[in-house]
Amino acid sequence: MVGVARSTAALIAGVSATVAFVVLRTLVAMGGHEPLAIDVWWHDLMVSLTSDVWVVVAWVPAVVGGTLGMIVIGAALIAWLVWRTRRWDAATLAIAMVAVVAIGATMAAVIGRTRPEDSLAESVATSFPSGHTAVATTVAVILALTFRRWYVWVLGAAWVVTMMWSRTYLHAHWLSDVVAGLLEGIAVACFVWVCVDAARARRASRSAAASAGGETTESSVTT
Repeated sequence: MVGVARSTAALIAGVSATVAFVVLRTLVAMGGHEPLAIDVWWHDLMVSLTSDVWVVVAWVPAVVGGTLGMIVIGAALIAWLVWRTRRWDAATLAIAMVAVVAIGATMAAVIGRTRPEDSLAESVATSFPSGHTAVATTVAVILALTFRRWYVWVLGAAWVVTMMWSRTYLHAHWLSDVVAGLLEGIAVACFVWVCVDAARARRASRSAAASAGGETTESSVTT
């Protein structure tokens, strides 16, 4: 029952995040992909707070959460899960990371929203949604659902918020871009986790049924 309740909660979270993403995407499209009022306000705030020291600090999560950084971290986490004989959890993380990158990169290329003109990082028109934020969120949610410890949720949330701040502080994304990345990450992580968990449950059920059938046959032969 606990597993069913957890899967139901994850499914609800995934659907809710998807609906919220669609609403945000619609608002951005209705505005001609120009920054929303809250985007402008947040961007101006980040510009006013810009300093050389904090720019260096902001680059740390940007690099760690970049393509190369997440390949290394993702591979290390997957290898660690396999080493701990948690192959299903390793598969969940691997599938979720590949899925979120494929979905996010495709949407960003199709939408082609322009980044802030004063971006200190990337400048190509692939601003919506934020890939850094989406991947960070996906990894954080998968690990939190896997280990179900409060400190994993806290550390994951702190990492995601830091990434969202980093991407806007470097003027690489509008606020709505990183919120979209957050929602995408939650949706992908929850849907992948639910699907893999269901497959694992079916596999366990089949194994149990096969074992029970074998025991019944053996008992009949013995009798």
